Amino acid sequence: MQLARRVKEIKPSPTLAVDAKAKALLAQGIDVVGFGAGEPDFDTPDNIKEAAIKAIKAGFTKYTPAGGTEELKKAVCRKFKQDNNLDYTPPEVLISCGAKHSLYNICQALFEEGDEVLIPSPYWVSYPDMVMLAGATPVIIKSTEKTGFRMTAQDLEKAITPKTKALILNSPSNPTGASYTKEDLAAIAKVVLKKGIIVISDEIYEKLIYDGFQFSSIASCDPALKPQTIVVNGVSKSYSMTGWRIGYAAGPKEVISAMTNIQSQSTSNPTSIAQKASLEALNGPQDFISMMVKEFVRRRTYMVDRLNAMSGVSCFKPSGAFYAFPNVSGVYGRKAGSLTISNSTAFAQYLLESANVAVVPGIAFGADENIRLSYATSFANIEKGLDRIQKAIEALT
Repeated sequence: MQLARRVKEIKPSPTLAVDAKAKALLAQGIDVVGFGAGEPDFDTPDNIKEAAIKAIKAGFTKYTPAGGTEELKKAVCRKFKQDNNLDYTPPEVLISCGAKHSLYNICQALFEEGDEVLIPSPYWVSYPDMVMLAGATPVIIKSTEKTGFRMTAQDLEKAITPKTKALILNSPSNPTGASYTKEDLAAIAKVVLKKGIIVISDEIYEKLIYDGFQFSSIASCDPALKPQTIVVNGVSKSYSMTGWRIGYAAGPKEVISAMTNIQSQSTSNPTSIAQKASLEALNGPQDFISMMVKEFVRRRTYMVDRLNAMSGVSCFKPSGAFYAFPNVSGVYGRKAGSLTISNSTAFAQYLLESANVAVVPGIAFGADENIRLSYATSFANIEKGLDRIQKAIEALT
C-alpha cells in the first residue's frame, strides 16, 4: 500500500519515543531513570479532579461545541486579561485537545506550499514537522548558548524573505528553558510589524519561570501586533494536566474560525469532562503552581550544578520550563569499547544501554552538541540518574 508523501517526510516524536523505550525497559524489570518526558511528576490538584468527577456525575458527558464550551472560552479570556493584559472575546478563542493540537490547527489554517515559516533553534521537535505537514517549508534560525539560546531581532530580519509567512516563537523554551525578556520581544515585534509576518507565540510554560524572571507575551508588546499574533497556551504544564489534553489558542476571529472548522472535521470537541476540569484549573486556587515552581527551582539548581561539574559537559541555567540542555560535545570522540561517542544520538544510546538512563539527543531539537534532560521527576531520581551519567562519562576512554 502506497503511503502519502507527507507521511514519509515526517518523523515520530523522539521525546515520546525515548519515554516509551524507558517505560518498556521498566516493564521488563530494568531500573531505568527516565529524563525524557516533558510532563510534571506532580498529581493533578484535587480540586481539579473533583470538578471532573462532578461533571461525570452530573452527566456532562456529551458533545460540546467543536471549538469548546462558552464558559471555558470566557475563563480563557479572563486569564489573558488578568495575566497578560490582552483583551479577547470567546469568538477569538479555540479550545483544542492540547496546545500541540492548537499548533497543528494553526499550521493547517495558515500555511501552504511556497510558504516559509521561521523557527528559532533549538526548537521543540514538532514545529518543523507540523509546518511540513501543511506543505510549507521550515526555515531554522540558529541560536547558541552565547546568546542565551535566544534569537535576536537582527537574526530574525536577516532570515525573512518574500516567502516568509510566519514566525513560531516559544518562550519559555522547550528544550533550553530560555525565556525572552520584554525588551527582547519589543525588538522582535518591531521587525515583525515592519515585515508584516504572522507570529505564533507558544506560551505553554508561561507559569514555570524562576529567579524573578517576568514573563511577557509578545502579543502585548504593541497594540498593532496583536491582530497578526496567535497565542497558544494550555493547562498541561501549569496544572500537571498533561493527560487531560486541553490547550487553547487566541487570535484574530477569522483565523480562529478557520481553525475551528478544521477541528470540527478532525477531532470534534475536546473531552467534555476535561473542559470542566480545565475551567476549575483556571478559575480555582492557584497556589499549586507556586509550590511546583519552588520544587522545580530546587531540582534545576541541583541538576545544572551537577552537570557543570562533569568532565566534558557544560550546562546553561534555564530561567523557565523544566529542562536542562547541557552541551556534551566535550565527550565526543571518546570511546566505550567499540562505540565512539560521535554525536548526541550515540551519547544517548550509550547512556541508555550502559547506565540505564534515558535522555533525548539534542539533534531532535536541532542542536547535536546537546542532550535534553527533564527535571520534572523526583529529586531521588535526579540524584540517581546524574550519579549514573557521571560514572558513565568517567568510564569513557
